Formats: sequence, structure tokens, C-alpha cells
Amino acid sequence: MVAESKYQLNDFKLRLIGIPFFSFVIPMIVHFDDFTKMNYGYAVAVIISFCTTVALWEGNRFIILRMRQRFSNYSQTTKRIILESVFAMLYTLVATFLLDEVLCKGILHKDGNLLGFRISLVPTVLVYLVYEATYFFEAWKTNVRKTESLMREGVQSQLEVLKNQLDPHFLFNSMNTLAALIDDTNTDAQQYLERLSDVYRYVLVSRNKNTVLVEEEIAFLDAYVYLNKIRFRDNLLVEKNISPETYRKHVTPLSLQMLIENAIKHNVVSKENPLRILIQQEGDQYLVVENNIQEKAIMEKSTRVGLQNIINRYGLLTERRVQVIEDGAMFTVKIPLISQLI
Repeated sequence: MVAESKYQLNDFKLRLIGIPFFSFVIPMIVHFDDFTKMNYGYAVAVIISFCTTVALWEGNRFIILRMRQRFSNYSQTTKRIILESVFAMLYTLVATFLLDEVLCKGILHKDGNLLGFRISLVPTVLVYLVYEATYFFEAWKTNVRKTESLMREGVQSQLEVLKNQLDPHFLFNSMNTLAALIDDTNTDAQQYLERLSDVYRYVLVSRNKNTVLVEEEIAFLDAYVYLNKIRFRDNLLVEKNISPETYRKHVTPLSLQMLIENAIKHNVVSKENPLRILIQQEGDQYLVVENNIQEKAIMEKSTRVGLQNIINRYGLLTERRVQVIEDGAMFTVKIPLISQLI
């Protein structure tokens, strides 16, 4: 992780070189005769140019910083650049007008006639191009890294889910359940098979997506919980408390299923000790999955790959982090809700 905020500008060297460069070059071009003679007029022009360059550079740098904070998404690039251009033009016009009034009239006793604005326009545009080109290149590299990481995490997620679903325990339990249910008139068996197909269909459909609607994930989760309740009956209690608005939010695919699966895998589920799982929202920021802790006497070996995979995927999609809380009685995982499809 980069410690420096993404909104900071690592441009110390650029300013250290750029400000003196324009401070000397612009007077050299505008006052070439004084430059060749190296007289008092050129020295004064350099001082005025330095003050103007510092004021314009730092002011426009502030505009760039604020625009990147306000419009940080890639989809807002056009809007950001347009607003940057408008504010830069206005600031440059006002700043050079005031500097002309103070410096040209106050020191040189000349009427500026917006000369400073006309002279400053070209270097201001050049500096903006340097900042934008650097920002675009860094954003491009970041997006490439994120895309590659998301692909790796997506593949890992698919492998983990398929491995768990194809685990011999799961298959044998499913087959034993079917053997007990199948009958010519047994609608339960038909429904079980339908839910089983729903689970595998969702895994296949969502495998190439970074996020899915909460509504879709919950529908898939209902099918998955149904399969497990056939096995555990009322010993597995799953309650949902989610508002209609939250169903239009997005989460990473299979994340809720992984959390439910982990809860079943690591805890006793029996008539004497039913496993209670609650899925609820926390404002409009998080979806919370919590279960009572009643660890098995003989714990299954866990690599925690599933939970770590969820954490990694969210780390690539949002600045809000997955929160894992264990207080001895309850195990809670809070996953961020994402407002738009990614």
C-alpha cells in the first residue's frame, strides 16, 4: 500500500525546477534586449516573473488538487478537466491582473494591459499538461494493476467456491438427502434438485463479475441455505433484516455464501445448539453477517482463504474495508455495500 494519499501531488522536484525555469526564461524572451545587456531592467523583470510564476503555479496547483478530490472517479475525467480549465483561466486572469496592478504600475510605473495574462497563458497550459499527463499515466498503471489483481482474486474465488461445493462431504450429504427424498410423487426432491441447480447456475453466471446486486446474491443465498436446511432442519436458523433500498446496492459475488459456509463449517449445528445467523444492514454502508460461536470439538482444518479472498476483493473495489469482529460469543463480518456496478 502507498502511504501517501492519492490526492497529494508528489511534485516537489517539478516545482523546484519549473518555477525558476519559467522565472528566468519568460523575462529572457520578453525583455531580450535587457537580457543581452544584463542590466537593471532584466533583474527587475526576473523578480516580477518569479513572483508571478509562484502565485500562478501554487494557485493552479491548489485547483488541480481540489478537482481531483472532488472528481476522483475515472468516469468524471471530462468534467474534472473542463472545470479545471475554467477555474484555471479565471484564476490566471484575476491573479495576473492584480499582479500587473501591483508590480507593473507600482514598480515599473507601466500599464500592464493584461500583458501578464497573455504571457502566462502558454506556460500555465504547459504545466497543466504535465500534471494531467502524469496523473493519467499513474491512473492507467493503477487501473491495470487493479484489473490484474481482480482477475487473480476472481479466479481464486471461483476455485475456492467450486472446491468447497465439490467437497466429498457436500456431495455425499446431497446424495444421501436425495436418496431419502426421491419418490415419484415427492415434490420435495424436485424442489431440492431445482435449488441445487440454482446454486451451480449462479456460480457459473457470476464468476466473471466483480459485483452483483444484493438482491441477486440473496436469491442465490436462499437456494444455498435451503439445501443446508434440508440437512440441518430447524437446527440452522438464518434471519434476514434488509431494507428494499439495500437490495439495489452491490456486493462481491459469493461473499455472503462464503460467510454462511464458514459459519456452518466451524460451528456445531444441532438441536441442542442451533446455529443462528443474522444478515442485516448497517445504515447504507455495510451488510453485516453474524453468528453465535459454538466451535466444534474437533475443528476442521481451515486456511481462511475464503474470508481472506473477500477482504482482498473489497480492498480492490472500495476504500472501505471488510471488518471482522470476534468477541467470544458472536462472530461478525461487515462487508461494504457498493452503490454502483463495478
